[in-house]
Amino acid sequence: MLIICNFLNFVPMYDFKGKKAAYFTLGCKLNFAETSTVGKQLQVAGVKTVGKGEVADICIVNTCSVTEVADAKCRQAISKMVRRHPGALVVVTGCYAQLKPDQVSALEGVDLVLGSEQKGQILQFIAERLPMMPEERALVAHEHHTSKTADIRTFVPSCSCGDRTRYFLKVQDGCDYYCTYCTIPYARGRSRNGSIQSMVEQAQEVARLGGKEIVITGVNIGDFGKSTGESFLDLIKALDKVEGIERYRISSIEPNLLTDEVLQFCAQSRAFMPHFHIPLQSGSDEVLRLMHRRYDTQLYYNKVTRVRELMPDAFIGVDVIVGTRGETDELFREALGFMEKIDVSQYHVFSYSERPGTKALQIPYVVSAQQKHERSQQIIALSQAKLRGFYERFVGQVRPVLLEHSKTKGLMHGFTDNYIKVAVHTANELDNQIVNVRLGKWDSEEELLTAELI
Repeated sequence: MLIICNFLNFVPMYDFKGKKAAYFTLGCKLNFAETSTVGKQLQVAGVKTVGKGEVADICIVNTCSVTEVADAKCRQAISKMVRRHPGALVVVTGCYAQLKPDQVSALEGVDLVLGSEQKGQILQFIAERLPMMPEERALVAHEHHTSKTADIRTFVPSCSCGDRTRYFLKVQDGCDYYCTYCTIPYARGRSRNGSIQSMVEQAQEVARLGGKEIVITGVNIGDFGKSTGESFLDLIKALDKVEGIERYRISSIEPNLLTDEVLQFCAQSRAFMPHFHIPLQSGSDEVLRLMHRRYDTQLYYNKVTRVRELMPDAFIGVDVIVGTRGETDELFREALGFMEKIDVSQYHVFSYSERPGTKALQIPYVVSAQQKHERSQQIIALSQAKLRGFYERFVGQVRPVLLEHSKTKGLMHGFTDNYIKVAVHTANELDNQIVNVRLGKWDSEEELLTAELI
């Protein structure tokens, strides 16, 4: 289920009825939300999602380019789509398409490469190309791509659910930070956002459709307001008033933008959950300096401490990059020591990948692949210990859980208010319902707590 935003009002001249589409998405939650929006556009125009064993008329591949591995996965996905759906119109968009359009357009079978600025007009481009013969499409494959970051100005709204219980509301896109290791500003452009009014309207539509939980997403959501003269604090205050939405979660937010005012509001709000995802990237001040991050470890430590003061039960997830240029053995040990002492719930570990055009390539010290692997394993072990410790703090407690169906009959999964994953055995159909459960033992295989209905 997905919300149709104002930008979907385009009515194509081409008759899409009877056509079928296949979709493949790589990368972040934002990409998945945007693909869902494109899918709804096509559905409204009469296009059905391709069934198992059927051949699609249209293939949409939404790509990621965060690492070289991601690029390779994108190429594999595109080639697989072309082989599986011969003769289909193959459209590639997303970060890989924006950053490396020549590579994408050179792939066999690709008919249309759309950059970040063109995502909102994807239906028009498909309507123009679909009636063409495959050999005619190839002549215009690269025509509509925007390669210059400065040209990416449009905010394309998206609010989607897909097949999950939670909705994802895109409130912001792009980034102005230009960290030395990162290509996102080049792939998604400058920071921009929709209005608070438009976000509230989309949240109201989620409530009307029966949705109970919304995850606020974007590239740098704490930067919300640059386009409209508003603020992230204003946004969450307005969303908290939307009747029918019982839960909001804030996706990744920069520590320097997670203000005390935001924390205080979340702590006493009606619907914002005690759950934060705060990227650290490194626990070494020297590495943070080389990365051009906008905080140091003291600020980060103070932020985590403040979260714990206001919301002692809060889940705090953390992104960390290992093996960046300049991360010597000594600096890694320093970073690991910091990560051990801060009271967070889980680390998401990413191995540094060199990206063309980034300033990180000017840093002389290079970490070997073997060192990256060994360091990743150390942090993963630390993360598992912290996650288990966090979960076990709540064994025996009663907490509210938003349940969703699972593939196993009689078993439902869900997350507590503070983001503990639980498994509940029940014969009742409780999908998309918030119920109280008593948290039971730790299941190390699934990394969750068993629970029983109260």
